[in-house]
Amino acid sequence: MKFATKAIHAGVEPDPSTGAIMTPIYQTTTYAQERVGAHKGFEYSRTANPTRAALETNLAALENAKYGACFASGLAAIDCLLKMLNPGDEVISTNDLYGGSYRLFQGIFAKYGIVFHYTPMQDAAKIEALMNEKTKLIWVETPTNPMMNVIDIEAVAAVVKRGKAILAVDNTFATPCLQRPIDLGADVVMHSVTKYLGGHSDVVMGALVTNDEAIAKEMYRIQNSSGAVCGPQDAFLVLRGVKTLHLRMERHSQNGDRVARWLLEQDAVDKVYYPGLESHPGHEIAKRQMSAFTGMVSFSLKDDTTAAAHDVLNRCKLFSLAESLGGVESLIGHPATMTHASIPADVRRACGITDSLIRLSVGIEDADDLIADLHRAITEP
Repeated sequence: MKFATKAIHAGVEPDPSTGAIMTPIYQTTTYAQERVGAHKGFEYSRTANPTRAALETNLAALENAKYGACFASGLAAIDCLLKMLNPGDEVISTNDLYGGSYRLFQGIFAKYGIVFHYTPMQDAAKIEALMNEKTKLIWVETPTNPMMNVIDIEAVAAVVKRGKAILAVDNTFATPCLQRPIDLGADVVMHSVTKYLGGHSDVVMGALVTNDEAIAKEMYRIQNSSGAVCGPQDAFLVLRGVKTLHLRMERHSQNGDRVARWLLEQDAVDKVYYPGLESHPGHEIAKRQMSAFTGMVSFSLKDDTTAAAHDVLNRCKLFSLAESLGGVESLIGHPATMTHASIPADVRRACGITDSLIRLSVGIEDADDLIADLHRAITEP
């Protein structure tokens, strides 16, 4: 079954009692049992809910995986994965990553004895140099947030398999429509479902998927024990959103490419970060492991000041100044003072997050209108 068909049909069957095409919203906390221990697969909705189960099956299928689990947010999904570790274990993470992930790593789990190492992963040898018998998790974002660096998943997997660590990939920016890390050697894939999978800026959710039965058993145990699950209404909304994922990602990618190439020609722009550009250092890897290059674009200004960046943000009309990404509407943000403000300034700068860096989530509006909006914001006084 090809991707577009799976997006619409995987995990979804007509309701047996009514024939309803859409999965019902099972807005219930508990389920009647015929007798003690005899039930229809559901006992309590923290443990399992039919609407959530349909979505978990769907998302796993989209990543060519067997097991999926949905959580109350993307960070709750990462939290579940980190709870599989023990004090003294070590994690190697890409140094350019979402600020919330960094905050969770350093602000929460580091104090419990988990040791985190951050390194550029474009060179897989840098990972190998940090690995030892305590290394239990390798955390990869690709493309990275916000610098759009591309990490060779197959190359990293080859290094990781020499040890006993889990390779986890945050696939939020690419989605399974454009990139499937498990096919490339990853053990676990994480999604901020809030973003492209939901696609309409109306749901906060996260997910983990895996083919590894042992990891899956621990994933479900922690999901149930910690209780950070999504509700059935949110699961229903994402099931609806996923049905158009392939169509939306095609338009996001087309618009992202047009905007990136337009930005390259602007005198006020210093650098443009987009893996679809032939000048991008990871372009060839991106071509190999992605089918298109998403709607995420970052760029910096020649006037490398926070004030200059904020002026651009404040002059935009169609690009809404807002956190998050991946919705049908275009968003614009300033990583240094918004999504990545929790990362120390020196760490940000070392990753390339300058004071003038601007991140775009290019939506599915008409590209001519989006470019006109940026033109006004960048070139007009």
